[in-house]
Parts: sequence; C-alpha cells; structure tokens
Amino acid sequence: MTQALTDPTGVTALYHKLAGQKDILERESVLCLSEMLILDEFLKLEQKVLEALEKLDGELFKNITTLLENKLSVALQEILEQDIRLKVEPVIQGKSIGFKFRTERNGSEEDIMKGNGGSVVNILSVCLRLFALTQLPETTHRRFLVLDEQDCWLQPELIPRFAKIIHEAAKALGFQILVISHHNSNIFLDYADRIFRLNPSPGGVKIETLNRSPSVPDTVLA
Repeated sequence: MTQALTDPTGVTALYHKLAGQKDILERESVLCLSEMLILDEFLKLEQKVLEALEKLDGELFKNITTLLENKLSVALQEILEQDIRLKVEPVIQGKSIGFKFRTERNGSEEDIMKGNGGSVVNILSVCLRLFALTQLPETTHRRFLVLDEQDCWLQPELIPRFAKIIHEAAKALGFQILVISHHNSNIFLDYADRIFRLNPSPGGVKIETLNRSPSVPDTVLA
C-alpha cells in the first residue's frame, strides 16, 4: 500500500521562520553579553565611588560644622558675654541628613534647651534661620525673614547686643528682616531702619512711627 507524502512547503516555511528568529536572538544575546561586560566593569568601581563620596561628604560636613560652630559661638559669646561654645555633630539616618547641637560652658557640657533660661535657643534659632536662607537660590527665594518674638527669653539688658547682631547680619547678607518684639521699642532705635510701635487705645490699635530716617531707602517689592 502506497502512502502519500506530506507537502513540505509548510514545514520549510516554519523552518526558515525559526531560523530567522534564532539569528535575531543570537544577535540580541551578543548585545546583552556586551552590556553585561560593561556593567560588570562599572560595578567594579562601586566601592571606589562610595569611598570617594564618603570622603566628599565628610569634608563637606566638616566645613559646614566648623562654620556653624565658629560663627554661632561668636554670636553667643557677643550677646551673652560668657565663655560658651556651640558644638555641632552631623547625623545621618538613611537618606536624611541633619545636625545635633550642644553647648559647652567653661569646658562642661550644658543642656542647650536650658542654657541661660532659653536665651541660647533664641540666639541659635535666629542664626540658623539666617544660615538656612543663605543656602536658598535668590532667583526663587527673596531674602526676607520674619522674627516673631525671637527675643522672648532674653533679658532686657541683652536685647541691644542681640539687635546689633541681627542688624549686622542683615546688612552683610543683604537681608530684609522684620522683628516683632514685646520689649521696649526704644532698645532698637540704634539698629532698626523702621520702628513701628503698636499702642492700644479705646478706638483700637494705633501705630506710632519712632524713627523716620531709615539708613536704607524704602523699596517696593514687585
């Protein structure tokens, strides 16, 4: 009994299709192998890159902490007239970066929240705000700072020195600073370009302008 042969046309077409796919996959395999070799070479640099970044971070933190320690210690000493120094330690937690602050008085560590009845916190808060603003781009952030009762824990006799520091910092950095205070407004006469005293009255609050000749001309912000 004779058996009819199957037409090979379909099998031949399938063979050529699979052969073409095989060629494509072989070329892709070569490309993947090449990319893997490049990645292997790149990954070999990982440890060196991490070490370099760690070194740069260390140098950056050292510069920042030294700057903060020196400048803020001077501010504390000038205002409080005491042997007090600020110590700054960088703190890295995951992807978050921060700083830990403490103070030393006559070589002994002191609780920063209780130093001089809170005066230390008042001073450091203002200085850190000014420092933070200097790090922001002027194209998107105006150099304007509002200090609301930032002298609340300072003794009245310390306010002139505190105001002097703020005045000098604002002038040096090109900042406009609005200070709101409950202390006697006359204390600020030597250090403010404009002083407005709010006086309660039966008809409401009246605003009194104390100094009418600011050292810096008034400008209108757009």
